[in-house]
Amino acid sequence: MASASTSDGCSGRIRNAALALVSDNQSLIVEIRKAVNMMKNIAVDLERENQTDMVKDLENAAAELLDLFGDCAHHSSAIQSVANAYQPGDQVTDFKKLLENEFTKLKETASSVSQTDNLMRQFREAVWNVHHKEQPMPGDDQEDIVMTSTQCLLLNITCPLTGKPVVELADPVRSMECKHIYDKAAVMGYISRTGNARCPVAGCPKLLKKDKVICDPMLKFEIEEMRSAMNKESCRTEVIEDFTEFVDED
Repeated sequence: MASASTSDGCSGRIRNAALALVSDNQSLIVEIRKAVNMMKNIAVDLERENQTDMVKDLENAAAELLDLFGDCAHHSSAIQSVANAYQPGDQVTDFKKLLENEFTKLKETASSVSQTDNLMRQFREAVWNVHHKEQPMPGDDQEDIVMTSTQCLLLNITCPLTGKPVVELADPVRSMECKHIYDKAAVMGYISRTGNARCPVAGCPKLLKKDKVICDPMLKFEIEEMRSAMNKESCRTEVIEDFTEFVDED
């Protein structure tokens, strides 16, 4: 009994340490995203001034940052995976080797079109649209292009429990298991009523646990990105509608 209790305590400390490491890593990921967004805006301004060489330099720098972004994301997943699977044994655990192996496996099995690919495309598309608005980018006929700058990177845009848009949630949280986003009060109540509840999104097999439904630093940033994109699209639509009314009156 004492041995089992000690084992559980050790596993719990490992998982808590992993959560702290992942949180720090997420903060770094957010800063990288912010830096790439800033570089994208600068590149757009330079493209308007036809500073092609400087735009290309910024694009190359953004690509390097996004490679780091991808590695950080894989490291976070590797840390979580190793911590969740950890069980104390008779031998000293080589965590460095476990993490390296898990990181390599995650990189090898990553989607052929990753989030970093989508972010890089957003960068290039923003620059392209300066002089080629409404024209397809070179390579748009490729099947592996699945996202444009007007699409968001969030897995769901409304809370599965309340139906409220995530951009309107006062206290959004995200499941670390399935990455779906919820209103905190609604999902915590849902978990309390049903124990380790299954995610309410149709077809999602993951379970929801209170300690794994959190507001990570990236979530707030991604919601703000989505809100900003929606506001820009709304303003553009209002301008078009106003112009149409003006033409009709003539």
